[in-house]
Amino acid sequence: MRIVSLAGGIGGARFLRGLRAAAPDADITVIGNTGDDITLFGLRVCPDLDTVMYTLGGGINEEQGWGRDKESHAVKEELAAYGVEPQWFGLGDRDFATHIVRTQMLDAGYPLSAVTEALCARWEPGVRLIPMSDDRTETHVVITDERGRRAVHFQEWWVRLRASLPAEQIILVGADEARPAPGVLQAIADADAVILPPSNPVVSIGTILQIKGIREALEGKTVVGVSPIVGGAPVRGMADACLTAIGVDTTAQAVLELYGSPLINGWLVAEEDAGVALDGVRVQARPLIMHDVESAAAIARAALDLAAEIARTPAGTPAAPAPEDAR
Repeated sequence: MRIVSLAGGIGGARFLRGLRAAAPDADITVIGNTGDDITLFGLRVCPDLDTVMYTLGGGINEEQGWGRDKESHAVKEELAAYGVEPQWFGLGDRDFATHIVRTQMLDAGYPLSAVTEALCARWEPGVRLIPMSDDRTETHVVITDERGRRAVHFQEWWVRLRASLPAEQIILVGADEARPAPGVLQAIADADAVILPPSNPVVSIGTILQIKGIREALEGKTVVGVSPIVGGAPVRGMADACLTAIGVDTTAQAVLELYGSPLINGWLVAEEDAGVALDGVRVQARPLIMHDVESAAAIARAALDLAAEIARTPAGTPAAPAPEDAR
């Protein structure tokens, strides 16, 4: 079976670990968000790509969900002693090595997709990880603070400000010129199913969908999404702040409508959101909290089962009820 998944950071990576466990023999391609990418201390940092790579490769800090395990911060402390900014973004010593290698390869002329493949050769994540684009894009957020109305990098809004200032606009800089990385559209064309994890629908999945050609390619496939909203609140993170910025309610219903029925064929929601519905979309309610790999695998298995059911059932046929073990 050939599966494609779009993914952001922590939630997406943990779901992917469950997907890999649920379909151990599948050929899985992950299209990773690069809108979060940022240059710090002269190094190119790709937070979402690295979180997926570390999580699936067994090197993630499990407690925080990002960064390396058994990490130290001697370099960060030395940079702070020199007064080097920014000090609000904490790269660990082990993590620095990844960014040094990436930056050296990029400076040597290698595209990000080739660099990511080389980094994954060490980590062996068990999936093919491709950035959404080799072209540089960055998510910026328009805010108003004591300095006036201005745009800041998404990471500053997310990490330093903790989304405490309302986002007046969220912009993917470079989206107009960016094209899908090599292998992205082909992987989608070859896929038997496409799964959207419970990643941030605005700055993770939504960012990937802004790259020309990706949404159009997905609309011809069987796509099942997992709601990142449970009972009116994000499963984790601050997706509600991002949804508010684009005028979308923080509900499983609103996120489904944001994606739309031309894109989504199936939608998994939490049991407390069982009333969600949209023409052309099969909705199933089941537990959606990922406590561990096993619970993530159960959600992934339910998504794959729903995709298989949709693929073999003619359009317009009423959906079968969810199996007892998924209720």
